[in-house]
Amino acid sequence: MTGTATEKLNYTGRLAQFGITFRKFLRMFVYQSDWIVLPIGAVIAALVTFVVGSNMFVTQEGTTMGTFALTCVCVWNGFFNSIQVVCRERDIVKKEHRAGMYLSSYILAHIVYQLILCLLQTLITLLICGIAGVKFPGQGIITPWGIVDMGITILLVTYAADVMALMVSCIVKTTTAAMTVMPFLLIYQLIFSGSFFDLGAADPIKLTTISHWGTDCLCAIGRYNELPMVTLWNTLVQFKDAELFGEKPLLYILQNVEKNGMLNDFLLWSGQNRMNPAYASTPENVLTAWGAILLMVVVFAVVAVITLKLIDKDQR
Repeated sequence: MTGTATEKLNYTGRLAQFGITFRKFLRMFVYQSDWIVLPIGAVIAALVTFVVGSNMFVTQEGTTMGTFALTCVCVWNGFFNSIQVVCRERDIVKKEHRAGMYLSSYILAHIVYQLILCLLQTLITLLICGIAGVKFPGQGIITPWGIVDMGITILLVTYAADVMALMVSCIVKTTTAAMTVMPFLLIYQLIFSGSFFDLGAADPIKLTTISHWGTDCLCAIGRYNELPMVTLWNTLVQFKDAELFGEKPLLYILQNVEKNGMLNDFLLWSGQNRMNPAYASTPENVLTAWGAILLMVVVFAVVAVITLKLIDKDQR
């Protein structure tokens, strides 16, 4: 802010300071190229969805992989949005705080601004998913439309990651430290999501990850338990020429399944024997995931305000 804006902060309340700061962020979006996060996020989403998007919500395997990849895209976008936004202007924030700026108004302006940014990224991500051939769920679990439930989930995941990064940006003192911490946050989200790695005794940790709730929610919205599983069939096909007592029993069975038009029934039967209760398409599962992500947003925001209040103790 300019010296004039700083001076005005001495005579304004929290709401007015929120407006001043929010308008500053909008100017930064236009004139300081903060809009660059939108095309970067679009490229990342395109790279991922064009690889895994065609099988998402079509098979169980494609849904698991696709939703996890999409969740990772959202987490990356959120982290990239705000990991440096506070620490890069920490000295300015310190001076303005001493001049009368309310840190709660400053963080609230960030939170609202980042919400708008995440909303734009969500719309872009859904557009790219459509272009990539993703078969959106037809019927929603909470709303009448699957794409709306999916959009809400993408927005919440992106926003939670965004506010988490904002919290980190309030804690660290330099942009270098922020960018050093970010890869560890990403690795934590990937490994402890519980989607692909057996966590063993550490399994409860997955409840603290945005990626876990995002993947579970998207799988529930995509009706994972109602989809066919192809892994068993593909495995049997690999061993179709295996001989037993001079015969090829698997080849005979597989040929009869295809000949009698029972392939789809076999794939659906395989899926029914691989149901996951966490992916059940129930309002309880979806609302629980949304609630857990929103709770994280609140916690991250509160911690951001508390830690930033220590800014006057900086000894730099």
